[in-house]
Amino acid sequence: MSKTFENKVVLITGGTSGIGRATAIAFAHEGAKVVVSGRRKIEGEETIALVEKAGGKGLFVQGDVSDEAQVKALVQAAVDQFGRLDVAFNNAGIEGSPGPLVNATGDHYTKLFDINVKGVFLSMKYEIPAMLKTGGGSIVNTSSALGSVGMPGMSLYCGTKHAVIGLTKATALEHAKQGIRINTVSPAVIETEMYERFAGSAPSNNEHHKQMAALHPVGRIGQPEEIASAVLYLSSPGAAFVTGFDLLVDGGFTAA
Repeated sequence: MSKTFENKVVLITGGTSGIGRATAIAFAHEGAKVVVSGRRKIEGEETIALVEKAGGKGLFVQGDVSDEAQVKALVQAAVDQFGRLDVAFNNAGIEGSPGPLVNATGDHYTKLFDINVKGVFLSMKYEIPAMLKTGGGSIVNTSSALGSVGMPGMSLYCGTKHAVIGLTKATALEHAKQGIRINTVSPAVIETEMYERFAGSAPSNNEHHKQMAALHPVGRIGQPEEIASAVLYLSSPGAAFVTGFDLLVDGGFTAA
């Protein structure tokens, strides 16, 4: 029985842990060759070991998505290793430091927008030409439930995630007739290292966890594998008529 992504080449940024790692493993289970990028070499190699354990072929390329030369080299490495690029999941992102906008600095702004927005821009800039060489492909960018609503203390982060959705929609229209579909996936709170860093700064970790769970009408926070499932759907032939779409995977967070 053939697998959905048999012989497809998938590139994942921010793949060293959490959602990126879970998605890399999920693609591997479906027969993909997976290229993972991130800033942490040890964790990246751990992800590739898990990809290969799941039956896929993998390659880790260390890099920073805010650096254009490194992004260009990453896409070229994927093509050099596996001959093509079919799917990209632009997932690299940071949460920044929570707090009122008036306390934020220019450095806070630059760091968040360089990773969360510029990183998506640069990734698509080099992924799209690679995909066009073989007839098209699918790109999924990670936004957030906070790309659709606001939250006090998270102004800059919200700004980056709103920007990702706008960037995705416009670019999807630019390439809609060229066989490239571009969508966003927007999680709410997901149990990842990023969440643990955020929760760890709370006065009571346990109490904070309960408060975060209560924000979601389903009564819990999400799991990385649940976001991975959404990314695989958006990247699959089953979503062939879906482009420029923001898929909220948020446990009802934005509906409440």
